[in-house]
This record gives sequence, structure tokens and C-alpha cells, in this order.
Amino acid sequence: MAYRVLVSDRLAPQGLEILRSHPEIEVDEVEGLGPKELAERIEPYHALVVRSGTKVTAEVLERARSLRVIGRAGIGVDNIDVAAATSRGIVVMNTPGGNNVTTAEHALALLLASARSIPQAVASLKAGRWERGRFVGTEVCNKVLGIVGLGNIGKLVAERAQGLKMRVVAYDPYTPPETAARLGVHLCELDELLATADFISIHTPLTEETRGLIGEEAFAKMKRGVRIVNCARGGIVDEDALARAIRSGVVAGAALDVFAQEPPPPDHPLLQLEQVIATPHLGAATDEAQVNVAVAVAKQIVEYLTEGVIQNAVNVPSISAELLEVLSPYLRLGEILGRFQAQLLQGAPREVTVEYAGEVAEYNVAPITLSVLFGFLSRIVESGTVNYVNAPHLARERGIEVREERTTQPKGYQNLVTVRVRTTRESHEVAGAIFGRNVARLVKIDGFYLEAVPEGHILLLHNRDVPGVVGAVGTILGRAQINIARLELGREQVGGMAISLVHVDEPVPESVLAEVRRLPQVVSARLISL
Repeated sequence: MAYRVLVSDRLAPQGLEILRSHPEIEVDEVEGLGPKELAERIEPYHALVVRSGTKVTAEVLERARSLRVIGRAGIGVDNIDVAAATSRGIVVMNTPGGNNVTTAEHALALLLASARSIPQAVASLKAGRWERGRFVGTEVCNKVLGIVGLGNIGKLVAERAQGLKMRVVAYDPYTPPETAARLGVHLCELDELLATADFISIHTPLTEETRGLIGEEAFAKMKRGVRIVNCARGGIVDEDALARAIRSGVVAGAALDVFAQEPPPPDHPLLQLEQVIATPHLGAATDEAQVNVAVAVAKQIVEYLTEGVIQNAVNVPSISAELLEVLSPYLRLGEILGRFQAQLLQGAPREVTVEYAGEVAEYNVAPITLSVLFGFLSRIVESGTVNYVNAPHLARERGIEVREERTTQPKGYQNLVTVRVRTTRESHEVAGAIFGRNVARLVKIDGFYLEAVPEGHILLLHNRDVPGVVGAVGTILGRAQINIARLELGREQVGGMAISLVHVDEPVPESVLAEVRRLPQVVSARLISL
């Protein structure tokens, strides 16, 4: 059988050569396709290879009747509708690791360029000026580098910064202290990092928890003269707040490779400031990285099409099609439970226990456990770096012990999957069940029984079971123009503690969450995004 592969973004020749060298594979290169053009062209292709330029939307996938696999030459899969691909049985693969060194080096290059005002000095000299006194820099030797996010790239930055004789501190609530100690890095809370760092480099994924993490409140806690580097994701740094911090003199300089909107508009306030240097998302743009990801994705596509081997899939474990059909609802449930747990926790995770009760325990549950780990880790490591293959390794690397427990005796439901997570500070338990053939529901959260739809944005409240709480919360959300879509409740006993899941149509801003937390009967409030 001949397989047709469409390459819709520029791919290094070494990757194309691997694809074309296989006798069963026909390759077409068509760059610059918008979603409409791609939808019109995609039907006969069995595989699609993309980078960040191609947008693989649900509408494109509806027309992809022959498509079996999408290969992303790189890490992030933000440009692919993974949920739509999964629902159509299309495997989505990426190439984690191929860009790590390149991105870490770019972060350090920007750090040094900012410290010595190199781009500004070059521009001045090329304009015919000789302004030695204007561009007096600062040394990095013996300075404190604060790394926000000590994942794969953060670790590489730490190692290289230590070679420059910098003292490295890091904030990462999911990294165990012993891992940081092995790197010679002082693990601390974010407030301590902000107060002590001379340079701050960001290497955390963009999630609802990290969006705007470096904002007005954070800048107020920083040392005067700090410099900010962001090669992670736009949106982690509040760009308007950063501009104000630079104008006030709190931040001496910023070096940015990413923006909330890419490309940023020409009149972007940060681009008007001389203290800001910026590059157009070049973190992964080296010859070596381009070759690495091209070769990796080409090999993965070939092996999947010709041998059925799945590598670095972000949406499916390596199991047979027959078993996948049976386990698919449980895989989705497992991922939901993992994602939910990751957003509950404080402290570094130490143990994840997955318990199966009832009919589900009779299946091969290993893929479901993988889906729990995948969902859990995808919320706490760099975007796109976790998949069903490397999830156990990433868990071990972070000192997380994974356990499975099984009993064929039902525990209140015909099938029940319970995920317990213990951290250095606390423990949480979340359980879910499949109703009918494929309807997933959350049925227990930390001892509170309920039946909740696990999707979208959910405001999770712990509150005292007294009249008026739901009304007060609804009033606050209403004033903020946030619509309530659904409400589910659970309680211990009348007048005791209760739990409320308020489904909303959009994320709840931190300012609104703070107002909800100030209600006298509300013990805690947090946003869960599924």
C-alpha cells in the first residue's frame, strides 16, 4: 500500500530524505496553507507533518477522512486541535527534547545581551555614533539567577549559568528538593526568588495557573534593577505590567523571545522601550535543532505508517486498536482525573496511586494509569514535553512513586477509578466513573460525593453549608460578566462543610477569585480548567 504524506511547513532536508527514501511513502510539500486551503487538500493524505505555522483545526480534521497521524516537528502542539484529532482516532505525535539545548542557549544569549546592552550598542554604532559611556553594562558573575520552572530546559539553563559563576535559585512547586540539590540549585518559594534574583529566566508552561504569573504583584516584590528573560511562552509575563515596571526603574531590562500575541503589533508598548530586546520566537531556531526535530518526526511517521509503532504520542498510548476502542472512555477519564489533581496540589508530588474498582479492574489497566500520569504531568512540565511513552520516566525523574491498586468488587459504582496524590504538604483524592458506554463523571472529591461533568472551566469552592453562598458567588461572577453554565454540589452533612463546582463559560480572573475568597463562608476557591 502507498501512503501519502503532506508536509505543510518547512522541514529540514534530512527529514524529507527519510520520508522519500521509503518505497511505500509518497511525499508532497505545500507550504503556507491556511485552514481553509488545508481542509480542501487534506482528504487523500494518511499523514500530515507540521511545524508551528500550520493550524490544524477541527474543521480541517472533519475533512481528513484518510488521515491517521499528525507529526509535529517540535514540542508544542498548540496549533493542533488534539481533542478533535483524538475523537477521530488520529494519533498526534511531537518531538520532545529536540529543542531543549537550543532554547536554553537562546535564553542565556538573551540574558547576556541584555546585561551588556549589545543590540542597542550595535544599533547605535551602525547609526554612526560612538557612545561608550551610554552602554555601561552589568556583570553576571556572582549574580543571582532566578529560574521559574525547573524542568528540562530550566535545568539546562541552571547548569550553564553555574558555568558563568552565577548563583542559581529556582521556583518549581513540582520539583523535589533532592533534584534541585543534585543540580546545586537552591529551591525556594516564588516570593523569595523575586526578592533575591538579579536576573529572572522563565521556563514554565503556560497554564491557567501561570498566565500572568509575572505581573503587577510580582514586580512589586522584585529587586530594583532586575532583568527579565522569557523564552517560554507569551502570556506568563503580563506585558503591560512589565512596561510599567521598566518605566518606573524596577526592571532594568527585559529580553523576550515570546509574546502573548505573535507577531506583536508594531506599536506594542514593550517594543517602544530601549531597555527591551526581543527576537521573533527563535528559541528553537538553530540548524541543529531543525535537523533534530525533522529527522525525529520523519522516523516516527515512517514507523507508524509502515509498522504501527507509536512514538511520542500526546493523545494515545501504545496499544492495539481493538483495546483502544474498549479503553477509550477510561483513558479520557484517567487524563481528566490527572489534570484535575494537578490543579489541586500544593507542594512537590511524592506519590500517585490509581485504584480500579469493579469491571474496569478486569481490563489491562496499565494504559489508563499512563493516561492519569499524562494528564497529571502535562499540567506541571513544559508544554508538549510529556507523552504516553515518557510519562513514567518523567515521574521517576521528579521523585514521584506510582502505584496501582485493583479490586473487581464494585465500590458504589459498576466501575470506579480513584486517583490519590500525596505531596510534601498534603494529600487529595479524586474519583470518576463511566456511565453507560462512554459518559465520564466526577463522583468524589476529597470525601465529598457528587456527580459532576468534567469539562471546561470550573470554579471549585470549599464552603460552609449555609444559605446564601451560591447566590453571593453568583452575584460576584455576574458583576464580572462571567456566565454560569452549570452547578454541582456535595456536602458532608447539613450545616457542615460543602463543595461546589461552578461551571463558567470563561476563565475567572484572579481578581474575581480573590473577591470570592473574601466571602465569609468560603474556605477556599480555585479555578480548574479541563
